[in-house]
Amino acid sequence: MKQENVFAALIAPLQRAVAEEGYTTPTPIQEQAIPHLLEGKDILGCAQTGTGKTAAFTLPLLQEMCQTNITPAKGRPRALILTPTRELAAQIGDSIKTYGRYVRVSHTVIFGGVGQNPQVVALQRGVDVVVATPGRLIDLMDQGHIHLDRIELFILDEADRMLDMGFIPAVRKVIAKLPKKRHSLFFSATMPPVVEKLATDMLCNPVKITIDPGKPTVERIAQKLMFVDKDQKDTLLIDLIEEHNMDKVIVFSRTKHGADKVVKKLDSAGITALAIHGNKSQTARTKALAGFKAGQVRALVATDIAARGIDVDGITHVVNYDLPEEPETYVHRIGRTARAGLEGDAVSFCSARERDFLRDIEKMICKTIPVDHEHKYHSEKARNAVGSDARPEPKSRQGNRRGGGGRPGGQGGGGSRAPRTGGASAFKGGSYGPSRRSQSR
Repeated sequence: MKQENVFAALIAPLQRAVAEEGYTTPTPIQEQAIPHLLEGKDILGCAQTGTGKTAAFTLPLLQEMCQTNITPAKGRPRALILTPTRELAAQIGDSIKTYGRYVRVSHTVIFGGVGQNPQVVALQRGVDVVVATPGRLIDLMDQGHIHLDRIELFILDEADRMLDMGFIPAVRKVIAKLPKKRHSLFFSATMPPVVEKLATDMLCNPVKITIDPGKPTVERIAQKLMFVDKDQKDTLLIDLIEEHNMDKVIVFSRTKHGADKVVKKLDSAGITALAIHGNKSQTARTKALAGFKAGQVRALVATDIAARGIDVDGITHVVNYDLPEEPETYVHRIGRTARAGLEGDAVSFCSARERDFLRDIEKMICKTIPVDHEHKYHSEKARNAVGSDARPEPKSRQGNRRGGGGRPGGQGGGGSRAPRTGGASAFKGGSYGPSRRSQSR
């Protein structure tokens, strides 16, 4: 099934919604996935966030629900989308609402951190599609508020992050309650062995789709590295935001406590900032994200798990205040910018104790990140750290695991590194406003 434009294969109400959103050209994953999904084939998709995969499965989902035209029973949805975080669940719900505005397909979003009563009421009315996080879904299953025996279509999104967050047992519990005969979709940015085994168990003769294989970083992102002593990071961050007019920047901290401290420092410097992490209530997280989208908040300071799934147009800069323990997380972080064909900047701070993290990152991306050694806080101590001086302190590592929620990262090899070259002290100039509508919903 080949179309010059796969959107032409959609029913008229969906084509109308897509057109009104300003989308005319499908992204690669939409182009490859939509025809197979419309034929009812299972999909195994390996794609990063920001590739347009949400629309790639939302549009066929809506069409499938329309074509079968079955009235959902109370507490027995027809389709289930399982996703690791509240923010991503909410955004998928928004996508269903946007593209489904001209069709009669009902949906609800269920996640923890808020009262369950409105979610239970929605389920009891009967809904076609449920978007859920694993914890709250299982809670409602155990209470008898939702049954999965009539699921026609099951979508598992961000499977590798499910693994990172310890949700694989919960995912398997959910899958065990699904009908054997169903349409299934499986998406993951990476495919470690546990995730690959889950895909094998879940799918039936799937079509495999890989977007940008062997390209772990977004080539449109101008990456930059700044060696700095730990106690100078706050001052450097403030100077960067002010001097380079960063209007919409995400700052990544490894810990929740660290994120809160950065927000206080930015606020004291007159830079509007809010934190988003696991200790924040869902109301506070939603408010922070809404303020950031609207441009009322200049800097969003986030931990990795809280930021997963954030899809905001026009993010101009990502700042790694702390380098991540896992090199793969670096790719997820910088992918918050340069979305939907736009350009962006990613700058990473590296103190002496993070030097091994940097070696792991550069080994994975097969690239030496250009260094800005001309800024006034440049630290030769951090740049040249090797051996025990380049490793995080044990207490720090324990705190990172509690705060950031990721797995412990591997230690890079010691030894000295040849001096780096390149790295002008200023970011590339020009406007960073969105040049066209994002297709990554």
